[in-house]
Amino acid sequence: MDICELKALRLYRQHITDPADKYTVCHDLMGLQAQFMPNVFYSLKIRCNEEITTGNFGDGLVKNWTVRGTVHAFAEDDLALFLHDAAQYHSEDFKGYAIAKEETYQYVREKEGYSEAAEEYRKNGFAWVLVPERQKYFSQFVLKKISEGICTREELKEVCAKNGMTQPEMEAMFNPWGGGMRELCGRGFLCYRVCGNKEFMLSPDFVPMGKEAAEREIARRYFMHFAPATAKDFAYYYHCTQARARELMAGLPLEKVEAGGKDYFYLGKLPKNVPDIPKCVLLAGFDQLMLGYKKEESIFLPQEHLRGIFNLAGIVMPPVLLDGTVAGRWKKKGKKMTFEAFGKIPEKERKVIEETAAGLYGEVGKMEWKV
Repeated sequence: MDICELKALRLYRQHITDPADKYTVCHDLMGLQAQFMPNVFYSLKIRCNEEITTGNFGDGLVKNWTVRGTVHAFAEDDLALFLHDAAQYHSEDFKGYAIAKEETYQYVREKEGYSEAAEEYRKNGFAWVLVPERQKYFSQFVLKKISEGICTREELKEVCAKNGMTQPEMEAMFNPWGGGMRELCGRGFLCYRVCGNKEFMLSPDFVPMGKEAAEREIARRYFMHFAPATAKDFAYYYHCTQARARELMAGLPLEKVEAGGKDYFYLGKLPKNVPDIPKCVLLAGFDQLMLGYKKEESIFLPQEHLRGIFNLAGIVMPPVLLDGTVAGRWKKKGKKMTFEAFGKIPEKERKVIEETAAGLYGEVGKMEWKV
């Protein structure tokens, strides 16, 4: 197999040249990374055979932390797959939050007036920011308020403050990268809504499927819908060691094909006569076609342009795929689209890119190029 054939297969299996309904796309790709919600809309827009609008793209989806410890938008019925730990499901065994800084402890004691009970939790130089009892109390309080329709982070912070939550407690409970709200999501109490606003919702009930079954299913879906891929690719996607990746692969009836001097593995029969590589595809930021494979060995992204897509701040920019190769990146703000070329793109091909953008986002009023 040559690299062009490999590219065509991946584009097909990732539904870029084989469009499907929204739920099929989300199931097969195990969700779409969702730090920035417009990327979910863009990812679905290029993969779905149904109309995807800013008003309906989140229907039937939820947002939670999944693979690689990152937030994804995915179908509600996959909660059991990603939140598979039965021991954590609806557990209220909260441990609280503490920091190992004496000066912060003193500040909390002097400024926030902790009770004497907090002193009992001070161990080994740690200063308690949110003691376990308070975390449990505010967790139950937050769940009650969300059930009453108070759903945004700012609204919840406001009602918690009125109910006696201190500033350090608030920083621990509402930390954007962790904290008590993430715990409630990870334990199956809450999810984020998939919408333009940052809103929480009570999680639908589900039965966790267990770690072993979940890992087996994640590996199965990967090698059915991301593959052909290498063991390194799977380890990169799943954020595990190559040894662990190969253990999971050993439990699957994988087939192997060679391309470019490397072994690629896959499940199922590879389709014949897949569609040609499109002239232009506008991938989303954090797109699975970029995140699903080891970026240093990407068959789509020339290494000299690696930092143009994967920047040092951890952002994955939206690429312009031209004839199956990343040739630049794009950005949409309101009715304006900006394209940044990574090299010389002839005027004829620029027109193709602009026409592709207009076909996807007819409301675009202005397009400009940066080189």
